Amino acid sequence: MRGRDVFIVDCIRSPIGVGKKNGSLHNVHPVNLLSEILKGVTVRANVDPSEVEDVICGVSSPAKEQGSNIARLSLLKAGFPCSVPGVQVNRKCGSSQTAIHLISQAISSGDMDLGIACGVEMMSIVPLGSDASYKPSLELKSDANILFDVGYPLIHQGLSADIIAKKYNISKQEMEEFAIESHKKAYLSTTNGHFNKQVLPIKIDGILINTDQGIRKEIDEDKIKRLKPAFSKDGLITAALASQISDGSAAVLLASHTKCQQLNLNKRARIVCRVTVGTDPITMLDGIIPATKKIIEKSGISLDEISVFEVNEAFASVVLCWQKTFNVPLIKINPNGGAIAHGHPLGASGCILMTKLVHELERVNGRFGLQTMCIGQGQAVATLIENCSYKM
Repeated sequence: MRGRDVFIVDCIRSPIGVGKKNGSLHNVHPVNLLSEILKGVTVRANVDPSEVEDVICGVSSPAKEQGSNIARLSLLKAGFPCSVPGVQVNRKCGSSQTAIHLISQAISSGDMDLGIACGVEMMSIVPLGSDASYKPSLELKSDANILFDVGYPLIHQGLSADIIAKKYNISKQEMEEFAIESHKKAYLSTTNGHFNKQVLPIKIDGILINTDQGIRKEIDEDKIKRLKPAFSKDGLITAALASQISDGSAAVLLASHTKCQQLNLNKRARIVCRVTVGTDPITMLDGIIPATKKIIEKSGISLDEISVFEVNEAFASVVLCWQKTFNVPLIKINPNGGAIAHGHPLGASGCILMTKLVHELERVNGRFGLQTMCIGQGQAVATLIENCSYKM
């Protein structure tokens, strides 16, 4: 095994709360939530925090309670030594997956041997777009946000979701069936205990929160089908076909082969390949297609060799346009449900999905797993991992 291979040693996430004032995590400050996750991942991996060489935190709205370099504030709150540095990054929905890439690249290059990638987003406290200097338009016209001209209309992601539904010939019925199935899979996974090992329970006012609040036990399929378009009059995307506004946090502990040997750390997954791409800022959400093509080309691993795919359910049309392009069986995609069911705490979702992916590969004894996320403004990220406990 090469010394500069990078391994996921452990990964953990909070339960995901509804991003409203009645949400299960609403009364927790973002710094406090992230500090609990940072403590949790090091305690579970039996790693002394003094060994951590950097903490990189993804935040999509780095403002107010989530500003002022929340990575550094949270690691101090968690009791890490002052010698541990931290920084926050913002690549919108891909923020904490980018944090995984950055820590992984630093380890691979030899700049460090052990670091934490993490993410936090408390959308009930810091609303979406709190750091923005413009409001995304629901009109596709050249003078949208003309006072903030970047050469493209700065449109709402919901409008883009409608555009790609039509571009890839995805029907409203297909998307409704996909959304319903997401809830069913997430509820079944919850009741079967598939999330137990990955979720760190959070105690709030004496009450232990250990499940994702947004997952529905009872699904009113007729109501879902009666919902009107949410973003454009002739659109297909409804509220039920979009990810939920949510609160949550997650962390991924990564280490070099040398550090794993030195500290006797359990190698759970190996980072095989990482890619980031830019794409059209109007269609924006189908960037996961070129990202997937690029990572398959760079890694030499075929789609058929991959056991589990986590494709972020920003909108139902996003996953379905990807699935139609690559013809991957739906049973392999988001097998425990996705953001339509459990929610999408933007900056945290990259580490949340990676936590789900690592645990699911181990549960089903799959070898390779692929995670990809679309990003507002026209970007996408993809990460390919290998399960270290895989048995043929």
